[in-house]
Amino acid sequence: MTDLDLLTTFLEIYRRGSLTAAAGALGVSQPAVSGQLARLEEQLDDSLFTRSRHGARPTTRAHELARRIGPHLDGLRQALAEDAGEQAFQGTVRLGAPGEFTQARLLPALAPLSRHGLVLHFTLGLSEPLLVSLAEGGLDLVMSSVRPSAKLRGLTAAPYVDEEFLLVGTPTAARSVDPRRLAGDPVAALAHLPLVAYAAELPIIRRYWRSEFRRRPPNPVSVLVPDLRAVLTAVIADAGISVLPRYLAEPALNSGSLEQLHRTEVPPLNTLYLVTRSEPAEPAVGLVRRRLLEHATTWGPL
Repeated sequence: MTDLDLLTTFLEIYRRGSLTAAAGALGVSQPAVSGQLARLEEQLDDSLFTRSRHGARPTTRAHELARRIGPHLDGLRQALAEDAGEQAFQGTVRLGAPGEFTQARLLPALAPLSRHGLVLHFTLGLSEPLLVSLAEGGLDLVMSSVRPSAKLRGLTAAPYVDEEFLLVGTPTAARSVDPRRLAGDPVAALAHLPLVAYAAELPIIRRYWRSEFRRRPPNPVSVLVPDLRAVLTAVIADAGISVLPRYLAEPALNSGSLEQLHRTEVPPLNTLYLVTRSEPAEPAVGLVRRRLLEHATTWGPL
């Protein structure tokens, strides 16, 4: 007899196209998903997916199995959700996340839940202290730009979404850059432009320069402000150039207030992790986590 958990894992892989995405949706590690798939394939004595670096391609047997079990598992989930729905909306969920991501993505996704009685408490800040608070029981869920270290025991991290970073400045700044020099020696071509930075260590900017140019930025810093929304405002005011996630810069790019100063075939990405404690979650926390996972599937790289 096949375990329902194995079928649930199979269906997540089938619908999401990869073991990594299924692991994120289920809140478990990729090795756990791989092990469950192997057990199911052993029970069925058949292969369900052809794996490659592009994901997991269903076999004919997988298509047949998904058609047979999909409607039944979906109906079971719906029945359980309706049964637990009232309980899930009764409670408080304490979330930790970067302020910029909270404003741009988390609040639009989660605020509607408050109309049903759920209370949301946000703590805004850097990933490391938020993860410590989560491990100590002060938070229920954290959106982190780093994977929790091994010393923080009892946490489960699932890859959530990828942030795509762009080097941006005003049209005036863009006109001051020689295109031919930018193609041949980008560090020198951009060196005259001051930087608007999130922190003194230039974490985001330095990572972009090292990833794309293999060097540290020699540019002077004109503005230092620990909020990417404020960084965006300063760049639009022509205080300097900076590296920002696409989801923040895109409105200004579309309006013409900013231009992308440098383009790459594969933009630098930073993975955000959805982190919870490993112990069973309260219904309200599970509700919020599911809501976030549902919304993430529509965002793509940010």
